[in-house]
Amino acid sequence: MKYQKRKQAIILLADGTIFHGKVVGGKEGSAFGEVCFNTGMTGYQEIFTDPSYFGQLMVTTNAHIGNYGTTESEMESDGIKIAGLICRNFSYNQSRPAADDSLEGFLSKNNLLAISDVDTRALVCYIRDNGAMNAVISTDVENIQGLKKQLADIPDMKGLELASKVSVTEPYFFGKEDATYKIAALDNGIKTNILRNLAARDCYVKVFPFDAPLGEMEAFNPDGYFLSNGPGDPEPLENAISITKKIIEKGEPLFGICGGHQVIALANGVSTYKMHHGHRGINHPIINLETGKGEITSQNHGFAISREEAEANPDIEITHLHLNDQTAAGIKMVNKPVFSVQYHPEASPGPHDASYLFDQFITTIQNHKAKTA
Repeated sequence: MKYQKRKQAIILLADGTIFHGKVVGGKEGSAFGEVCFNTGMTGYQEIFTDPSYFGQLMVTTNAHIGNYGTTESEMESDGIKIAGLICRNFSYNQSRPAADDSLEGFLSKNNLLAISDVDTRALVCYIRDNGAMNAVISTDVENIQGLKKQLADIPDMKGLELASKVSVTEPYFFGKEDATYKIAALDNGIKTNILRNLAARDCYVKVFPFDAPLGEMEAFNPDGYFLSNGPGDPEPLENAISITKKIIEKGEPLFGICGGHQVIALANGVSTYKMHHGHRGINHPIINLETGKGEITSQNHGFAISREEAEANPDIEITHLHLNDQTAAGIKMVNKPVFSVQYHPEASPGPHDASYLFDQFITTIQNHKAKTA
């Protein structure tokens, strides 16, 4: 391989800490966002295209990124959603026959700034100790003071509404029109594989923009409602919270994933909070309190619901706990066909432990239809 001299780059954290690296490819400039890390050993394309990561600088903890290239079938949205990529060793060559492109080519097409040769172990340890914070990655390595001034103007993730940045502007359909069940999904940053899982269970899904009124969703005459994942703070999602309250009042089947889980909690008066550094990876252990079984799950969230408030709410029952820190990872309403989980059952990085939740949603719809027939 021909030797290539690569341009120096830096990671400047909001507290002034600097890490060094080298730019990937020919793109130069700066990228701003909240720095976070994902511990997954595979699935980088799914991570990079997940709308929930919008506005974040992604640190991958796996030492090698890019080995198996990219393929159209592993997209979770219409393009890259992370603000920038930070990794240790970047593989410019891919060895998977099924790949459509190399990761370098994929990043270039999506105009994403990426830097490698970073001591990602030291950076991740720093984030774990000091918490997720805003940062900038830049090839403008001599302009530290200027970058600090620009970084100071980047809004904090707490209180930041980002669903409007990733949601569709017009409704669209997914699945077969003659399917048994019709699902109205509110798109706050929905992942494509969620739609695939619903369609695989004989559902015809109509996906609505984040600000769609409930009346438009009701006009579809759905058998159930779905609240998607999404980026940013869930508290500013006033429309989603309002719609959720009305769906609950009507007693309609409702399923929420990740951000949707948080919206259901907020609709029930249970508050959310910004976590120290969040849960992002593909091997997070969950205990299902109803079955006593453990689950290995994929997770991506920087906010969580108050476990104490959920436990004190007579309408809420906690169904799942995260075994690393005992945070509430799943809830259901006691007398309503409403439930949610904080993690991603549609993401199957190896284990398929959580895919039953989609079946549970279908069963909830069937039971509701039987009761109201």
